[in-house]
Amino acid sequence: MRYRDHFPETSARRDLNALRSLFPYLWQYRNRVLLAFGLLILAKLANVGVPLTLKQIIDALDVSQNPVVVLPTALILAFGLLRLSASLFGELRDAIFAKVTQGAIRSIATQVFRHLHDLSLRFHLDRKTGGVSRDIERGTRGLGFLLNFMVFNILPTLVEIGLVIGILLFKYDAWFGIITFVSIAAYITYTLVVTEWRMKFRRTMNEMDSRANTRAIDSLLNYETVKYFGNEEYETRRYGEQMAQWEQAAIKNQTSLSALNFGQGAIIAIGMTLLVHLAAQRVTTGEMTLGDLVLVNAFLLQLYMPLNFLGFVYREIKHSLADLERMFGLLEKHAEIADRPGAPDLVLDGGEIRFEQVEFAYTPERQILFGVDFTVPAGRKVAVVGHSGAGKSTLSRLLFRFYDVTGGRILVDGQDIRDVTQRSLRAAIGIVPQDTVLFNDTIYYNIAYGNPEASREAVLEAARMAHLDHFIESLPEGYETRVGERGLKLSGGEKQRIAIARALLKDPRIMVFDEATSSLDSRSEQAILQTLREAASHRTTLVIAHRLSTIVDADLILVMEQGRIVEQGTHRELLARGGHYAHMWELQQRRHDEQTD
Repeated sequence: MRYRDHFPETSARRDLNALRSLFPYLWQYRNRVLLAFGLLILAKLANVGVPLTLKQIIDALDVSQNPVVVLPTALILAFGLLRLSASLFGELRDAIFAKVTQGAIRSIATQVFRHLHDLSLRFHLDRKTGGVSRDIERGTRGLGFLLNFMVFNILPTLVEIGLVIGILLFKYDAWFGIITFVSIAAYITYTLVVTEWRMKFRRTMNEMDSRANTRAIDSLLNYETVKYFGNEEYETRRYGEQMAQWEQAAIKNQTSLSALNFGQGAIIAIGMTLLVHLAAQRVTTGEMTLGDLVLVNAFLLQLYMPLNFLGFVYREIKHSLADLERMFGLLEKHAEIADRPGAPDLVLDGGEIRFEQVEFAYTPERQILFGVDFTVPAGRKVAVVGHSGAGKSTLSRLLFRFYDVTGGRILVDGQDIRDVTQRSLRAAIGIVPQDTVLFNDTIYYNIAYGNPEASREAVLEAARMAHLDHFIESLPEGYETRVGERGLKLSGGEKQRIAIARALLKDPRIMVFDEATSSLDSRSEQAILQTLREAASHRTTLVIAHRLSTIVDADLILVMEQGRIVEQGTHRELLARGGHYAHMWELQQRRHDEQTD
């Protein structure tokens, strides 16, 4: 699908919907909005009064009309007061509306961020982090521009245009109002038509920019992989190809902008020339005074200056709306996993887990689990083993309700996990994942993430239980050592021990160990296995394991093959049976003996 297919030609409706969606965020500050609008009207009335007062001053000083010229002090003071008032009311308006603008940006950005966390794991596995972050960045920036310029530049300019045309029609020949109206209508029409034509270049620029940013971030996040395969030039070439497409769109965008600006300037020049010529004729015939000529000229300058700026504002608003379309598009993403209306919290008793004839498929063409049925009794330890792709890790994802089962059900203490709140379900479960990804913060922060409200003593105790304390104390900055992007400054074993400490700090009723010791050496593994046994002794525990030596003490071992449970029993029972488990045990023991020789 081409990118522009996401933005159909009936974009006016999308723009209107985007603007309508802003209304609730503005209306929560309605008192400030109404006050700001009042100040806007006062500022424009004062602004229009300036040329009128200037005309009176010029006429009072015109010796052809007044044989005795007297300094019009009162009019001069009124002129200065009106200019000061226009500036004062305008600045007060901006100051009062600042809270509205920044508050709306904060509310919408927070809502988008929260919604991204509410979306399913499926969305986050498919998303492109760089593109999403750039969409949010551009969207919030565009939102600020819309609120500041559309509300307090376009509307004031339109109000001023209406006042000026009304005054010209009332005081002078109808041709003054007609020429002014036609010039403005031509200017606005030209701006609308050309800007709509130019928007395709802007949208292409946005798409190319997001793609280039996504590729850059993806490449940098996988820095080590790039180095392993010596693909620096390959990555640079891919990034350069994307930037070349952006460059082409940017050039077209700039050249079309020049055409737009020239056309706008031509319309303004023709309109001003006609009006000044008309006014000069009326002065020579005595129908108008010099003050009237100055008034018309001042009105034109006062009108066309913001009108010229209006063209820029309109273009930027269209650009901002294009940016907002992408950000609001994130809010339109369906939350695949959602709490049922009025769902209660999970009521924990012992923490028994029951998988009842569970079936699951990521897509209709790719079924992963087939009739999986087992129970993890409260306070007991059940292990799941099997070759890669057997569906072991899918069990933990379903238990956390990252996905919903496509058949059967999962119960915790007799409650279907689809009928309780996700927050309460996940609060009851702790996990030590196989691939531990840490925040780019301190070691202390990453451990404390298991329970941000925990005391420092509790955090240190969790580190000690995970056998991290001696390692951390050996670091120059101790617990304040930063771990780097995704924890790249730490070894796999160190990251996994932080994950264990984090899970212990959470102190859940149910624990899930998903290949929890896969990155540890044999010595570290044995030390942590004892800790894990202690942590699991009073908890319901589900262990997903590859190393069979780590689960010999499990109360029940399940052997999975191609999404089905093919064997179950204790370690001794399965060895005695001589089936899949016994074969796996023999292979691992043989490999261990070869490594120790």
